[in-house]
Amino acid sequence: MTLSELNNLPKPGLAEALSNCCGATAWVEAMTKRFPIADEEKLLTEASTIWHQLAPADWREAFNHHPKIGDINSLKEKFASTSAWAAGEQAAVRHTSEAVLQALAAGNTQYEEKFNYIFIVCATGKSAEEMLALLQARLPNEPDQEIQVAMREQAKITEIRLKKLLAA
Repeated sequence: MTLSELNNLPKPGLAEALSNCCGATAWVEAMTKRFPIADEEKLLTEASTIWHQLAPADWREAFNHHPKIGDINSLKEKFASTSAWAAGEQAAVRHTSEAVLQALAAGNTQYEEKFNYIFIVCATGKSAEEMLALLQARLPNEPDQEIQVAMREQAKITEIRLKKLLAA
């Protein structure tokens, strides 16, 4: 869809399109108030500014709109509206060994138990092994440090998805 088409969507349609890019209700509501938006650069700037001003609870809400890294079944079931994007973002996971998938699953469980939200990483362009290494490297983080890392990863994902939205 073009930016002009996005600008002309009725508010419910605009909110739905934006929620496919970031699942934080507060972000979607703030973004819809910024429309119409003049150009892609302004769209991305507004998206980032709003995102960075949200509270950690809003960030965690957005994280809940993602499948766990390596959980292909979750891509198909729970996240049907963004499954094509998420599947593309996690494409490398499909071509990895069972051992790596099991290590990702175990790491995801450890991460979720420690931080109370799923492991968020901008998976685009990363192999399953790279994502596993990032997961293992981030597990020792303190909760205050990790929420900031996860927030920045979500910001990257949102930017990529906004660009995909405009390219669709």
